[in-house]
Amino acid sequence: MLNHDLLYTILLFAIAAAVAVAYGIRVLLRGKAQFDRVDRQGGSPLLNKSVMEGGYWFFQPLGRLLIACHVTPNQISWGSLAFGVLAGACLAVGHFGFGAAFATISAIFDALDGIVARLTGVQSDAGEVLDATVDRYVEFFFLGGLVIYYREIPALLLLALAALVGAFMVSYSTAKAEALQIEAPKSSMRRPERALYLTLGATLSPITIPIWEQIREYPVPIGHPMVAALGLVAVLANVSAIERLWAIARTIRLQEARALEAKRQAATQALHESESAGDEHPVKIR
Repeated sequence: MLNHDLLYTILLFAIAAAVAVAYGIRVLLRGKAQFDRVDRQGGSPLLNKSVMEGGYWFFQPLGRLLIACHVTPNQISWGSLAFGVLAGACLAVGHFGFGAAFATISAIFDALDGIVARLTGVQSDAGEVLDATVDRYVEFFFLGGLVIYYREIPALLLLALAALVGAFMVSYSTAKAEALQIEAPKSSMRRPERALYLTLGATLSPITIPIWEQIREYPVPIGHPMVAALGLVAVLANVSAIERLWAIARTIRLQEARALEAKRQAATQALHESESAGDEHPVKIR
């Protein structure tokens, strides 16, 4: 199991290195690639904007290839879900390398469905709903697989559950802000960042397990990078969710206070106008 996991880990790093070198050459020759979606999302201390631009640049030819093969955005979304399920199943039984590989493919498909939709001009609200739904399920299967894997280690089980709650609360705060037509505060541990660090933790674990866990202290190999990634997501995602929800609530209170003040001013003005009209047309007493 471990040898195959390590093989996939090495393959993932080789692909990532090749993409980084190719994009570096592109930047030297033609400058950075510009994408409206990346500009809107922006970078963060945990996920540099240049990394996002490099990823989108790499995905463009893949998107055009899928279009040439008549693959629809919805089909790509369902493919993302399928590989997300496989990633969760692999992690549940301790195949970190396989889990990382399937999670990477799922994440690539997640990016490609939007790219294909924009290139073909078939963007729709229904597609956005499907994409968001698939994202939630994929993340649940990844973290749910780790919950199952760490079930005999209470501390790590709680850590995986905390990461799961944090991830969903960040997504919920974003959806709530959009529903209330409030701009969601930009903060860390958004979906791309969580996917990156969790997948990186799974990718590195097959390397560290034979080095650091020759003498096993727990019922199963824990994979220290995977635990570190879970800890990072568990802490920062929950902090980010609380900050976002607090900022949203504060914005709503300000809007409500302004609306109430506007009503009061309108009522006061209407009263003054009514009194002025009464003075101009006094009632005659006979």
